[in-house]
Amino acid sequence: MRIWASLLLCFGLGACASAPPLPSPQPLFHDELFTAPSQRISADDVFALSDSMRRYLHTEIDAELRARGRQRGLVAALYKRTELQLTYDTTMTRNAAEAFEARSGNCLSLVIMTAAFARELGLQVNFQSAYTDETWSRSGGMFFKSGHVNVTLGRRLIDSGTTVDPAQVTVDFLPGEEIRGLRTHAISDQTVIAMYMNNRAAEALAQGQLNDAYWWARMAMIQSPAFVSSYNTLGVIYLRHGDLREADQVFRAVLDREPENTPALSNHAQVLKQQGRMADADAALRKLAQIEPYPPFHFFNLGVAAMAKSDYAAARDLFAREVDRAGQYHEFHFWLAVANLKLGDIAEARKHLALAMENSTTLRDRDLYSAKLEWLRSHGYR
Repeated sequence: MRIWASLLLCFGLGACASAPPLPSPQPLFHDELFTAPSQRISADDVFALSDSMRRYLHTEIDAELRARGRQRGLVAALYKRTELQLTYDTTMTRNAAEAFEARSGNCLSLVIMTAAFARELGLQVNFQSAYTDETWSRSGGMFFKSGHVNVTLGRRLIDSGTTVDPAQVTVDFLPGEEIRGLRTHAISDQTVIAMYMNNRAAEALAQGQLNDAYWWARMAMIQSPAFVSSYNTLGVIYLRHGDLREADQVFRAVLDREPENTPALSNHAQVLKQQGRMADADAALRKLAQIEPYPPFHFFNLGVAAMAKSDYAAARDLFAREVDRAGQYHEFHFWLAVANLKLGDIAEARKHLALAMENSTTLRDRDLYSAKLEWLRSHGYR
């Protein structure tokens, strides 16, 4: 049985505007089941600038901002390799100050940091959520959906009659060819804060830190009651905590609004099964199979089973099917590389190992795949 959380490495799409509104989230909260969080959880911290950020902005890059204009100068200073040298890393979602201090973050963290700097300069800031193919990953025995968000920097209102700064500059972390034609819709600051907090909840959940996960998800729902992903995360927290009645309540709230929400259906079926309501669980699973006959990781899991039987040709073909529909997930490429290596196709193995490294989203994974590529080279597999 799949357990789906909503880790929004780059974005989370809200529901369609035509969906019925969610009721107040307050009845879904059960603070008495959890102890106090181990850290401060506040919306005020998400975009807050540290002293070192202000010093960087007003001292270290002041000349570049004046020479290039505020928007272009800021983007160049943050993202040119010769300047701040930020690293893309999805290990955790950071707020603006944490991303600057670490010089790294996932794209939601980097969007938040960019927006914080831009507002300090008086620039107009607008966030967009993009309609892209959903992507998925797994961690801590759970599967995570993710997507994409970007930020547009508009010039200061007092500069509207000048030509030094362009009308707007969009900062996006997708390759240029993927940005062109990308459909987006505007989202509010509150939704971005909810995304950030939902990420933190999902990350804590994957690490087994259920108390912190609860408070992060709770705050996400308060920030944006219409942001459905955080409801699903809260339901998974209850499920993992053994609070089946509360989990059932949350997933029903989501499914009343979005009857074909596949993560909620999958998770609700798990709740029903654990409650002993087998007929209801089977009905939910049948509906899920009709909506999604080949769920994420379906062919991958079959490929792993084939590998265990030493049927490497079948495994290769199954991993290739996952790569065809989710080519940006590094683990699919890695296992396809292993299957090809077992079959003696060194060229394909090296190709997909390189793609695994290219698509990896943490420094740890990049180092791992790099070491494996080096091992192939050192053993004469060129």
